[in-house]
Amino acid sequence: MIARTPVRQQQGNLPATPKLAAILIPIGAALALGGAAFAQAVGQPHDISGIWWSVKYSPKLEIIGGGDIPYNDKGKELYAKTVAGLKDGSIKDEARHLCVPDGIPRILGNPYPFKIIQTPGQTTIAYELNRVFRIVLMDKPQESAHDLEILPYYSGHSVGHWDGDTLVIETAGFNEKTFLDATGAPHSDQLTTVERLRKTGRQLEDTVTVTDPELLTKPFSARFVYDPHPELRLQDYVCGEPHRDISQVPGVTEARRARTQG
Repeated sequence: MIARTPVRQQQGNLPATPKLAAILIPIGAALALGGAAFAQAVGQPHDISGIWWSVKYSPKLEIIGGGDIPYNDKGKELYAKTVAGLKDGSIKDEARHLCVPDGIPRILGNPYPFKIIQTPGQTTIAYELNRVFRIVLMDKPQESAHDLEILPYYSGHSVGHWDGDTLVIETAGFNEKTFLDATGAPHSDQLTTVERLRKTGRQLEDTVTVTDPELLTKPFSARFVYDPHPELRLQDYVCGEPHRDISQVPGVTEARRARTQG
C-alpha cells in the first residue's frame, strides 16, 4: 500500500509564490475595506458606489461661467416675491421646516454626506439630509409626458445611462414646491435637469444643466465635487433634532453667520 500524504500537509507545503500573493493581497484588501469602500479605493470608472461628501457648501448656486440664474421677467418677479416672503415669514422653506426633499439641483450641494448604491437596472442615491432617496432607472425610457404631468415628484423622475466613464441622469416631472437653492430661487413644473457624474481621480464630479422654459431665458449649469468617505455611515436626520456636525465643511459657518445677521 502506498502511503498518502494528508491533504492538510500538502496544502501547508504550498509555496507562497509571487503570483499567489498577487491574488491573495487584493482579496484581503477587499475584505478589510468592504465592497463599497474597496470600489472607491480602486477607482473603477463605472463603479461610483459608496459614501460621498461635498467639498464645500454655498447657499447660492454657483453657476459655471459666473453670474446669476438667467431668469426671464416672470422668473425675476417670482424670485423677488419668494425672497421677500422668506424674509417676512409669509413663505416657509419647507425643506427645512418640514424636512421635505430639497429637489434638484439644491440637494446636490447640500453639506451632508450621501450614499450611491448601484444594483442591476437601478442606481439609488440616499441622502442623509431629510432621508431623501432618489431612484434612477438605468437604460430605461423616461415616463410619458402624461405621467410626468399627473405624478410630479419633489425629486422628479430620473433615468440614467453610461456615456463612456460618465453616468448621465435625466430628470423631469418635478412639482413646484422646491427651490433651486437655499436662497429661494424658484422653478416651474417645466423644470428638467441633466446630470453628468464622473470620477476625477479620487473625487466625484456632478455637473448639472438646468432648463426651465417658463422661468429661464436659457439653460445654465453648475458643478459639484465630492470626496469619498468610506469610513462614514449615514445617520438619521429628523427635523428639530441635533444632527451631524457639518461645521468643518467650507462655507457652512459663513452661511450660518449670514443667515443670523440677515
